Amino acid sequence: MGNSDSNSNDAAPIISVVVPVHNEEANIGALVAEIVTSVAPVGAFEMVVVNDGSTDNTQTVLAEAAKAVPELVVVNHDGNFGQSAAVLSGVQTASADWIATLDGDGQNDPADIPGMWQRLHQAPRDSSLKMIAGHRRKRHDSWIKLKSSKIANGIRGRLLADGIPDTGCGLKLIEREMFLSLPFFDHFHRFLPALVQRAGGRVVSVEVHHRPRGGGQSHYGIGNRLWVGIVDIIGVRWLQRRGRHPVIRDIVSSNKESKDDR
Repeated sequence: MGNSDSNSNDAAPIISVVVPVHNEEANIGALVAEIVTSVAPVGAFEMVVVNDGSTDNTQTVLAEAAKAVPELVVVNHDGNFGQSAAVLSGVQTASADWIATLDGDGQNDPADIPGMWQRLHQAPRDSSLKMIAGHRRKRHDSWIKLKSSKIANGIRGRLLADGIPDTGCGLKLIEREMFLSLPFFDHFHRFLPALVQRAGGRVVSVEVHHRPRGGGQSHYGIGNRLWVGIVDIIGVRWLQRRGRHPVIRDIVSSNKESKDDR
């Protein structure tokens, strides 16, 4: 890993932290400060927080934070377009080759990011590894959220067979190029492991911390997560079944100069 001395305004970020938020005025200020402290040891970084049409004081809190945190970039959506769209805007805005995502409610612990970064760069570096997905083994959520997630994860695991126990965890580390190559649809952030595998990338799961919500209201409900998620699984399964990865045997060209000779 790098160190905090390499993290200057002039250094190109090696990691971008993307945080989608909607009505999180009670949590986002403290989370921004936590991210700065937690991610600085990795090396040069940037933080992209996407305000997805908040109707509370989230935009004001972020504007004040941006004055004090030079690594912070704030993207304001003109309306509420959903978490997947917010993550996409953040990744499109980000400049680093690797993206760490986490939820804006403060339940994901940014202190887990350096360990995920270290896991990514364990020798020998595996170029096929395109994502590290967090696994919240001990969750601090309401019973209805836990029950709904268990049902959805069970159905998803059986149908998609991605081998990831907690695909709904917002804490992930993913290659930016891979992310931007994936098919986009509403709620697609919940299926990133299966989509990355469909594109030929390898995904590993690591255990991460999970914390109680500090303030504000959860946006989770049966209607907007469980039933919608089950419908989406059918669509992702269709994509998996239509995926094809050709194996190139060789390339013949009249140009005698090979790429290695240039």
